[in-house]
Amino acid sequence: MDAVAEGDAGLDEIASELYALTPAEFTAARNERAAASPPALAKRVKSLRKPSVAAWAVNLLARDGQLADAVELSAALREAQDDLDAAELSRLGAQRRQLVGALAKQAVGLASDAGVTLSAGARDEVEKTINAAVMDAAAAAAVLTARLVTTLEAGDIDPAALADAVGGTLPGAIEPPPRDDLAERRARKAAEKAAREAERLANEAERELARIEARRAKAQERVDHVRERIDDLRRDLAALEADAEAAGAKLDAAEREHAEAATRARAAAQASERAAQALEDR
Repeated sequence: MDAVAEGDAGLDEIASELYALTPAEFTAARNERAAASPPALAKRVKSLRKPSVAAWAVNLLARDGQLADAVELSAALREAQDDLDAAELSRLGAQRRQLVGALAKQAVGLASDAGVTLSAGARDEVEKTINAAVMDAAAAAAVLTARLVTTLEAGDIDPAALADAVGGTLPGAIEPPPRDDLAERRARKAAEKAAREAERLANEAERELARIEARRAKAQERVDHVRERIDDLRRDLAALEADAEAAGAKLDAAEREHAEAATRARAAAQASERAAQALEDR
């Protein structure tokens, strides 16, 4: 390591320690470290500026390791922009707002744990800085140093202004992990979309099948009921037919008896008439 790099490393190490302190403790600690450092380094340590309360709160968040999700989301947003994926951008945008708000609350909580209460304006600056880290890779690199002096805001961040916002040296922008060729990524996304659509259609088909099976079961239940009723009616009909046949036989017998009685009645009437006539003739 050459002397310049060694000096930068030493400055950044001291700066990391100093920016972990509360703003109220910063100046005295900085002067003490400068007095204990070699002349060349002492001058650079002495030039380190006291952080704003909002910048210090963001530093606490970075030191606590809570910004990894924001950096990952930043890479996902850039990929969606490259792909011109409007739906994905919309989804990620909502996720970004939710994540930024949650991280800002965590930063406020960490500051409170350290005995510092952030004003409403400072809280707003914290949220803007976290949002800048999500939206811009260079801003993310600056925020992750945990050595912010001033807060940031998303937009066209000037490199010189960005360097001025960090105590010590500023690393290069964090590059996202190597990505596949654009055409391959689009093909993969299309395949994923097709798979999701196929799964949706399969689920819909299963639901429709379940509805049809329910209707079929109900229809089968109705058919079984009607068939049972038909069997009952057939048994009743057979019994009635047997009753009708027996009644018919009885009617036939009664008809014969009636005819025979009528014949006997006519014969008796004729005999009575003859007897009466014979009596008159005497």
